[in-house]
Amino acid sequence: MNDSGSKDDELAGTEQPFVQHLFELRDRLLRSIYGIAAVFLVLVFYPGPSQLYDLLAMPLVRALPEGSKMIAVGVVSPFLVPIKVSVMAAIALALPWILYQVWAFVAPGLYRHEKKLVLPLVAASTVLFYAGAAFCYFFVFGQAFPAIQKMAPASVAVSPDIEAYLDFVITMFIAFGVAFEVPIVVVILARMNVVTVAQLKAFRTYFIVAAAAAAGLVTPPDPVSMLALLVPMCILYEMGIWAAQIFIRHTQAPDADPVKDPAASAAES
Repeated sequence: MNDSGSKDDELAGTEQPFVQHLFELRDRLLRSIYGIAAVFLVLVFYPGPSQLYDLLAMPLVRALPEGSKMIAVGVVSPFLVPIKVSVMAAIALALPWILYQVWAFVAPGLYRHEKKLVLPLVAASTVLFYAGAAFCYFFVFGQAFPAIQKMAPASVAVSPDIEAYLDFVITMFIAFGVAFEVPIVVVILARMNVVTVAQLKAFRTYFIVAAAAAAGLVTPPDPVSMLALLVPMCILYEMGIWAAQIFIRHTQAPDADPVKDPAASAAES
């Protein structure tokens, strides 16, 4: 990340000894941990670990037959599982603070045009991950769990284990959160000249096939859940292509030649 051709290096004089970087890295890590711990303590007192788990389990509990409840197979599961939920909720809520610490650590070593690229991507990736997890919780679970319960044989008493449910929810949140990062991946690939915008447009069909395969693997076995992941991924892919063109135009180094699409260059000629 340097501009060798620039006469006035804006980072000149900002270099620090390697040990100083290690000290700063340690301080940033500690601040991140302190932030997570502070949020965790707040959640322990309000609303409390048990209430947090009840909130997490609400979409499944609503879909269970009347009078049915979830079960705890492990001896200490009723205590440990809600604590795990509180820890993960604390990490999720403290994510902006953690990312700020990361940004504060790397920002002094970035040029102005690089900051224009990195900061929006960090902020957008955080928002998109939250959006993916929220979409999974509020929409996908509400559609998938009732459909799954209808598929259960009449001879089976449906009583999911709380720990197995937590593992399933974490997997789904990560899957949808990562899937919603499609625009970020597209922008980075285009900005690094790995692919051009024209190639991204040409890859639409292949992306749809790959997204459908991924959606079929990570979602519950019903078409609604699969489409609930596939459709947003396709929309986000198109958003990524649009955003890539803007980022390429506005995040070039001051002395760099603008990156042009072959198709655009041919049209101009």
